[in-house]
Amino acid sequence: MDDIISLAKRRGFVYPGSEIYGGMAGMYDYGPYGVELLNNLKKAWWKEHVYDRSDFYGLDSAIFKDPRVWDASGHISGFSDPLAECKNCNTRIRVDKELEKIGVKADEKMSEEELNKLFDASRDKIPCPRCGRKEFGPVRAFNLLVKTNMGDFTGDMQEPVYLPGEACQGIYLNFKNVVDTTPAKVPFGIAQIGKAFRNEISPRNFLFRTREMEQADTQYFVRPNENKEVYEQIKQARLDWYTKMGIKPENLRFRQHDNLVFYASDAWDIEYKFPSYGFDELEGVHDRTDYDLTQHSKFSGTDLSYRDPVSGEKYIPWILETSVGVGRMFLAFLSDAYHVEELNGEQRVVLKLSPDLAPVKVAVSPLLKNKPELVEKAREVFTALKKEFGSVMWDDNGNIGKRYRRQDEIGTPYCVTIDFQTLEDDTVTVRDRDTAEQKRVEITNLIEAIS
Repeated sequence: MDDIISLAKRRGFVYPGSEIYGGMAGMYDYGPYGVELLNNLKKAWWKEHVYDRSDFYGLDSAIFKDPRVWDASGHISGFSDPLAECKNCNTRIRVDKELEKIGVKADEKMSEEELNKLFDASRDKIPCPRCGRKEFGPVRAFNLLVKTNMGDFTGDMQEPVYLPGEACQGIYLNFKNVVDTTPAKVPFGIAQIGKAFRNEISPRNFLFRTREMEQADTQYFVRPNENKEVYEQIKQARLDWYTKMGIKPENLRFRQHDNLVFYASDAWDIEYKFPSYGFDELEGVHDRTDYDLTQHSKFSGTDLSYRDPVSGEKYIPWILETSVGVGRMFLAFLSDAYHVEELNGEQRVVLKLSPDLAPVKVAVSPLLKNKPELVEKAREVFTALKKEFGSVMWDDNGNIGKRYRRQDEIGTPYCVTIDFQTLEDDTVTVRDRDTAEQKRVEITNLIEAIS
């Protein structure tokens, strides 16, 4: 993973947030190639759920929401992590994660008192990650919602406004609006990619656990008690999507939750085998029953039940959810594409990304940048390819071998080189990223060949 993080910085995929000021824990910026890969992932996800289906509708809800939303959802009372602070250096630890490392399971439904009993029995086995001492204070529940002062002009806010702890709440708030303004009929789904913010105690593992994130969520609304078969179909469809987009099947698995969060009747994670970190959660698939719409009906005073247009039956739909952190998804695809291999007696690093996801589709190079006739011809080819494929790079820096290595490292599927033979017969060299094979292609057939 250290090698992947190094590549991500060196090749312009991911930068530490506010780096020139020393950086901020749990914050990252996506560079020129990172933002392209990120956007391609989001486009592919959106296509899968919205464009390729007739029973899904898209949404983009506001970040700020009425504070009562988080009361209704249970986040104010139940959205917390157990924290303990080192008495020596004030470093804070996630108690449940530290207990997990030594084989002690901490249920997220446990009270502070129960967690303290577990922690007290294991204190001698848990050193501070910074100073190594084993002198921690008591376990405290630390709410993860991020407060803001939006709309407060006095400094004495009675009811704080929160940044969203999860993006999906906007879907429940707009359930009635979508039903009233579209042809949506149960069963149907709503998809959204939105921002979420969490006051993580110890952000760690690069993009895996951050304080600011994007979540790609779907909520599928079904009739009460008609959830089981559809739930299994959704689970399998989500796993299949990852393999279709290039993730190796052996790096994916399902894991059922032993201890369910307050809103779920069943929950499974799709786990990915991250380098160095091992198998960990990539995407959650949750059976939320009627919890969310019932809670928001109760707290808002608005009836969010659904009336069947044919039978006239009225009911609160049950909800089947999929939720993935886009940063985790990015990290999984980047990790799975990362290969170190030998080519012609030399070691190369190559990102074998699906062409649909690759940040640059084609790189165009004149063999020599100091030969005007080659540069002019290469510019013609570059302009034509850029008009067709959009994300096309001009690369004339260094010798041709160095250019190929650079393009391998950012995952460019094809490199097109204009050489002296091009001036004679209007053919170019096209190099394949994965096989490193090269072949001559006529310029008139180049777009079709790359497509």
